[in-house]
Amino acid sequence: MRKILLWAPLMVFALLAGVLLRGLQSPESGTVPSKMVGRAAPDFVLPAAVPSHPGLARADLARGKPVLVNIFASWCVPCIAEMPVLLALKRQGVEIHGIAIRDKPEDVAAFLRDHGDPYARIGSDVSSQVQISFGSSGVPESFVIDGSGKIRLQHIGDIQQDDVPEILAALKAAQ
Repeated sequence: MRKILLWAPLMVFALLAGVLLRGLQSPESGTVPSKMVGRAAPDFVLPAAVPSHPGLARADLARGKPVLVNIFASWCVPCIAEMPVLLALKRQGVEIHGIAIRDKPEDVAAFLRDHGDPYARIGSDVSSQVQISFGSSGVPESFVIDGSGKIRLQHIGDIQQDDVPEILAALKAAQ
């Protein structure tokens, strides 16, 4: 009996470790549900991030046509990785607006020059207040906004080619 009591803590630890490892290897869901989907985009007015583009405001998102809002930063490596996909979406007629967070105008301009420019408007969110009000916790993140200004889809992370059908379907459904 004494030997069993000596091994009990190790057995309990092994059992807990096994349960935790199983949960990490096969989580219930890989998506994070957004509480913002179905709600109106937050009210905001952002100045232009670069002189070549107008700034961005909530009013620009409620003009009767669905748009894609992409939150990005010049210092963000995944933002560079998604740029070819955003450029392809623009070529397909998708209107894309950007929100540059915690960035300087010269860095945003260099980012656009070096990696391409899919944006119609780019707002500068130096303090990340608008980013947070969208429910975004990092970069890149993108939102499909319908013509009345409601959020219809939140895409966390860089948009990859595999994500394009979902983005296009959400844009079509948002018309």
